[in-house]
Amino acid sequence: MGVRAFGNRTPSFLPHRSHGVGGWQKCYYAKGMRFLDACLRKKVDTTPVWFMRQAGRYMAEYRKLRAKHTILQLCDTPEAAAEVTLQPIRAFGMDAAILFADILLIVRPMGLKLKFVAGEGPVISPPLRTARDVARLRRFHPEEGMGAVLGAIRLIRKELDGKTPLIGFAGAPFTVASYMIEGGPSKDYRNTKAMMHGAPKLWKKLMTVLSDNTADYLKAQVDAGAQAIQLFDSWVGALSQTDFEKYVKPYSAKIIKAVQRKGVPVIHFGTGTTPFLKSFADTGGDVVGVDWRPPLDVARKIIPAKQAIQGNLDPVHLLLPRPTLKPLVRDVIRRAEGKRGHIFNLGHGIIKETDPETVRAVVDWVHDWTS
Repeated sequence: MGVRAFGNRTPSFLPHRSHGVGGWQKCYYAKGMRFLDACLRKKVDTTPVWFMRQAGRYMAEYRKLRAKHTILQLCDTPEAAAEVTLQPIRAFGMDAAILFADILLIVRPMGLKLKFVAGEGPVISPPLRTARDVARLRRFHPEEGMGAVLGAIRLIRKELDGKTPLIGFAGAPFTVASYMIEGGPSKDYRNTKAMMHGAPKLWKKLMTVLSDNTADYLKAQVDAGAQAIQLFDSWVGALSQTDFEKYVKPYSAKIIKAVQRKGVPVIHFGTGTTPFLKSFADTGGDVVGVDWRPPLDVARKIIPAKQAIQGNLDPVHLLLPRPTLKPLVRDVIRRAEGKRGHIFNLGHGIIKETDPETVRAVVDWVHDWTS
């Protein structure tokens, strides 16, 4: 599916600048510079806040679109992806927008099939198990393989008009490779680890083509208008520190370095990284994303001072009554100790049952308490 799937309805997908709900009419500094300055550990007027999966199933506006279109249809249509990206910005006034896409879109131009199955999640076929499977993977040009995503970035930047920065993203090579090898989600990553340890040359070949494609894709996102990049390593916590450093770290570091040459801040985020957080931070990035497991002040002592820190409220806490939630949000702020380079976020993505009014409340609390 492409842009034609939505015919001539493009204008109805895009917001109008008359929308003032949730802070679109706040001062330009607050919307345009606060997040980017915090990424570079510069002084800001108040702590910036955005949420992973801030565009998605917890919002009625998104569910209305999903009732008519599949996830891939939304991702493959720039106007639709732009609309979903902008929905939470219009509603809640976060300090950054994050592109609506999926980390697994990259497998399609590499030669694999991707679909989303209700109750199962993403399914990739054929899964990569042999040298012949890996040899068939393609290098691709981002404009040809991911043109819809890049088109969405251009539309979003035009609509944001400098008021709110846009974050682009991609999946880190270990997480995407594990999906490609397992064929979908996994509880133990047995096939992934079998290739990693049992066929290290094949693993190297897979990670090389995947990291090269990812670096090219992220650089193209920057060229299209993304003002920051987040590299998601959602499953890296399945690894030991030794395995991370030997089999994963060099490839993630290569991607981060390639994007940083474009002059934009890079956020490196992973879940389950507490046992090897220092090594994860040393992989690179201007900002290190921390999940909810370590206290933020403890993580801050481990992560080098030159890097900003992002996090780290437990997403489940957003399901709590607001009187119970409020001190938990305040505790994250307290542990940040008012130091430069803190971006308030969750330790992972917003859960679909989250009340949108709770999201609004947290944004307001963070801004009020840190100004």
